[in-house]
Amino acid sequence: MRWSADGLVAVTGVSGRLGSRLAFRLAAEGARQRLVVRQRGREPRLSDGRALPECEVALADGYRDVAAMRTAFEGVRTVFLVSAREAADRVAQHAAMIDAAVDAGVERLVYTSFAGAAPDATFTFARDHWHTEQHLAAAARAGLRVTVLRDNLYHHALTTFVGTDGVIRGPAGTGRVASVAHDDVADVATAVILDENPARHDGATYEVTGPEALTLDEVAATLSEATGRRITYHAETEAEAYESRAGYGAEDFEVAGWVSSYTAIAVGELAHVSDDVDRLVGRRARSLAQWLDDYPGEWAHLRR
Repeated sequence: MRWSADGLVAVTGVSGRLGSRLAFRLAAEGARQRLVVRQRGREPRLSDGRALPECEVALADGYRDVAAMRTAFEGVRTVFLVSAREAADRVAQHAAMIDAAVDAGVERLVYTSFAGAAPDATFTFARDHWHTEQHLAAAARAGLRVTVLRDNLYHHALTTFVGTDGVIRGPAGTGRVASVAHDDVADVATAVILDENPARHDGATYEVTGPEALTLDEVAATLSEATGRRITYHAETEAEAYESRAGYGAEDFEVAGWVSSYTAIAVGELAHVSDDVDRLVGRRARSLAQWLDDYPGEWAHLRR
């Protein structure tokens, strides 16, 4: 049985695509985990319904439930903090979770950030991650051991760009995106958390990308080949993108995030291809085509 190099691990976001994958991987390695969920029954389970081995469940009503999160982190040495869903107070939620971990005596925190995180990042949500990283840096100066995983856009996210008419619309121009599989991020996180020499990851920031950077025309062609239907890319102007999304009923910050995910591609901020998956996991990252082949259920909506 392989135990985490840092003892008990708390994993947040375990009802989602990334957190659940990490929980399964850590369980397979025999690591002790505390799975943090909103309500019991939402935690990942084995195919026969049994609980994952060496796992506890802690309840917290989201990242705003700071008291419950602090309790969930008690006795934990490593926290894997999946970034919160986009919200106007997202940075405040992240800061509160980091502070809760420190208050609970957590020694180490691994955070899922975003590629190109910067105060002036084109992708507005990447700015949230930069501010969170600054809060983490302050906590690190006070003794918290921190590792940051800067994920690119997920392969799955690209499938959600496709409209019901089979068209991807957005102001990405001819820019490229080095999208990545959730599984590869989970494998990197597992390697970092279970490393027998975890100190070598202290203060590290890893760029977690796929093995290639594709234009959205190339993404559309790849999706067409997998689905057997014609999927195309239509390059909107930024003004057209805002106008086409005006009727969604979303808040301004959400629409800005949606549109700027495309403009970040256009200006090249998501084009960098890293070898961090190769180095940390020991194999090449999955391409979009490989992911589509491996996980047909993840893009079944495109067949309709």
